[in-house]
Amino acid sequence: MRTPRKRLVAAGTAWAVAAAGAVALSFGLAPAASAGEFLVNGGFESGQLGPWSCTGSTGSVVTGQAHTGTYALAGAASASDSAQCTQTVTVAPNTTYTLSSWVKGAYVYLGVNGGTSTWTPSTGGAYQKLSVSFTTGASQTSATVFTHGWYGQGTYYADDVSLDGPGAPTASPSPSGTSSSPSPSASASTSASPSTSASASTSASPSTSSSPTAPPGGGLPAHALVGYLHASFANGAGYVRMADIPASWDVINLSFGEPTSVTSGDIRFNRCPATECPTVESDADFKAAIQAKQAQGKKVLISIGGQNGQVQLTTTAARDAFVSSVSAIIDKWGLNGLDIDFEGHSLSLATGDNDFKNPTTPVVVNLISALKTLKAKYGPNFVLTMAPETFFVQLGYQYYGSGPWGGQDPRAGAYLPVIYAMRNDLTLLHVQDYNSGSIMGLDNQYHSMGSADFHIAMTDMLLKGFPVAGNTANMFPALAPSQVAIGMPANSYAGNGYVAPAEVNKALDCLTKATNCGTYGAPKAGAQPNLRGLMTWSINWDSYQGSREFSKNFDAYFG
Repeated sequence: MRTPRKRLVAAGTAWAVAAAGAVALSFGLAPAASAGEFLVNGGFESGQLGPWSCTGSTGSVVTGQAHTGTYALAGAASASDSAQCTQTVTVAPNTTYTLSSWVKGAYVYLGVNGGTSTWTPSTGGAYQKLSVSFTTGASQTSATVFTHGWYGQGTYYADDVSLDGPGAPTASPSPSGTSSSPSPSASASTSASPSTSASASTSASPSTSSSPTAPPGGGLPAHALVGYLHASFANGAGYVRMADIPASWDVINLSFGEPTSVTSGDIRFNRCPATECPTVESDADFKAAIQAKQAQGKKVLISIGGQNGQVQLTTTAARDAFVSSVSAIIDKWGLNGLDIDFEGHSLSLATGDNDFKNPTTPVVVNLISALKTLKAKYGPNFVLTMAPETFFVQLGYQYYGSGPWGGQDPRAGAYLPVIYAMRNDLTLLHVQDYNSGSIMGLDNQYHSMGSADFHIAMTDMLLKGFPVAGNTANMFPALAPSQVAIGMPANSYAGNGYVAPAEVNKALDCLTKATNCGTYGAPKAGAQPNLRGLMTWSINWDSYQGSREFSKNFDAYFG
């Protein structure tokens, strides 16, 4: 068992996760004066896939499944690929377009990169129409639309895909090889509140020049850097004003929102008082700085929990208080979403609760319900991240809850049902690969923190999936690489498990390129270039004494 962490190192880890990348095609199309169809071969009546492009050769054009005509798109979703198919067209700035498609199957998605999306859990074996509208940004000249299924749900079909708007294409498509990686939003096309809205033209930060891709709650760059900001307390790292946060950080987690009591569900976010943080800015300046960061494409979240913030939603009343109080914080400060950093005894499983896909423990069931309610309230742009400790996730490979005969620690693997239930809504999972005991990896060897090997082994489990408690008939499914980030301490002061930049880079080389893997060997999930990025505790510690070692290394690696 690990020793309780002190306030000095209480953190959350940013995970990155997500859906498989897709190859998009760019078209030299000039809008005409009248409304027109912007997609080429949207009905697939050419009998060929082009100019659509699908991940991993999962897409094909078939007969016998058409909505109209003869042909339809078939996307063969598997346990490791959502069978995403994309097409990119030229669009006009500040213009509204409507994307629609007839779809058939389970968990079929339709949307636009960096913007809105919609989905259906099942069409009952018949075709169903999906439709979303979006408005391009002030300088936007292209849009990539996508459709895909979901992991392990089997083949889906799409036909009569249409993108309608003012202007009409006047030239033939030509491949550009532009890469994109949208991931599903599990919410319909409900408009997000102003606090969670994101323009389709949002650009990546200067430090991560990769094109933005769209996990649930999209708008993140292809490789993102997540950091926790000591916003409600001071410690040895010193206070960092929101306006002074370097541009490297793509997701900023305000630490922490904490409950009025362990079981109340009533979450409060109190900014650090001037007596503790002499350089703290005013509320007005803090909010203005948040808005300035968001205008740069950054996401600012409220992180709930931390080492001192034990949250147990034991009743439906606590669940409802959680939803209400978290909503109030998001609305007051105009935030983009929520980070769940439940630690300690916040989550544990009742005796006999042995199926992570169908949990019965109230604190787990109520948390899932609360998160789904918040997601539905704020819509597809709502950013949801989680920062569990390894004890609550990867330990589930060996032990789950109190076990079949009781006697085990009931917290073992207790995050798994929450992650599983929210997998279609989760923007990022960044497990804390620090302050951890040794954990067994997929190679059935124990791995200890403080080396690239530990990060490789722990992250590979999320990218490959694993049998819960060793039961191969009960698999925890892999997350999309774009949904996963690796959580690390920013420096040796921030927490146990610090690794130097060279070890960070070894881990990234192995996970994204399957090179430089060391003793662990090639990752079981294979090379995953769409791994979202890194999370650290914390922005303050990274800025301590002006070093910025962690963020500068991230910029250099992905820049």
